[in-house]
Amino acid sequence: MNGRASLSGKPYSAGVRIANWNEDAYLEEDLLKDFLYKREKGELLIQKSRRLKNNLLKQMQLSVSKDGFVHFGDIVMLLSPENNKSPMENYPAVRGNLTLAVTPDDITVHMSESLQVPCGVSAVKSVNPVGRNAFRILSVEGNSMGEPIRFGQNFGLGATGGFTDQMLYLASDHKSFTRFAKKSYLQQVFLTDELSYLTCWQATFLDPQLRLEYEGFPVPANTKVLITHCHTNRGLAVPRNYWIRSYFGKEYEVICHTYLDSHKAEEDKNYWIIVTANPSDDGNTVFDRPKPPSEETREREKNELYAGT
Repeated sequence: MNGRASLSGKPYSAGVRIANWNEDAYLEEDLLKDFLYKREKGELLIQKSRRLKNNLLKQMQLSVSKDGFVHFGDIVMLLSPENNKSPMENYPAVRGNLTLAVTPDDITVHMSESLQVPCGVSAVKSVNPVGRNAFRILSVEGNSMGEPIRFGQNFGLGATGGFTDQMLYLASDHKSFTRFAKKSYLQQVFLTDELSYLTCWQATFLDPQLRLEYEGFPVPANTKVLITHCHTNRGLAVPRNYWIRSYFGKEYEVICHTYLDSHKAEEDKNYWIIVTANPSDDGNTVFDRPKPPSEETREREKNELYAGT
């Protein structure tokens, strides 16, 4: 006999519910009401996750440098420039320009609507200013906003991740048994919500022979410089041969470590360009501006023009 028998001896049909089916129906109704309420308030996990991702990837407007220098309060990108080595010399390191970016862990991306601390950073191939890779130059010693920062002067680097009510600060600390970079095992770089000496950085002139002479001079924008962590005296670096997997894809590890060549000069892994906006174009940066043609190029173009007439 199919189904269960009732008291009358007749079997129940497959559609008949038994036990406390009224309570089950009320439970389903409550779950539906709770779902609709959270959706209306924007409290569903998928809605929170979407807000976080939208803020991290929304377009940002960088600051324009009218005098060619970097100032307190400027919104900039930190770009690790491509070197001039051949692919064989670079192997297995990645080539191309990379920018410093906020990299929350996967749990935060899927379950939170804001950045959580401590938050990771990485180097990404995108050179377009978005919430992830836009940083604000902060004063940590009471300097006025708008003043140029100078070589050897402390400053902070703040990241909002595209949010208007949140800011995290780029920080580092000495390597320990529990605190180190996951791939290289060198000094870790991270974002925190507390300003301290761990969040202080300095810009250093690139040429070590002229470094003392340029101490105290304004830091030029869109020019190669070194960025040094004050507490540990190690340079911000992208080794380029350690990659990590994040929610946004394959990205590259950022650490604090000073790489020196045989002449005791910093290697290109420590080079950074503080990128500002192009004053003649709202969508581009100065770094994207086409370079003026050289004398040889202008002479060749002039000869080709005369040859065609």
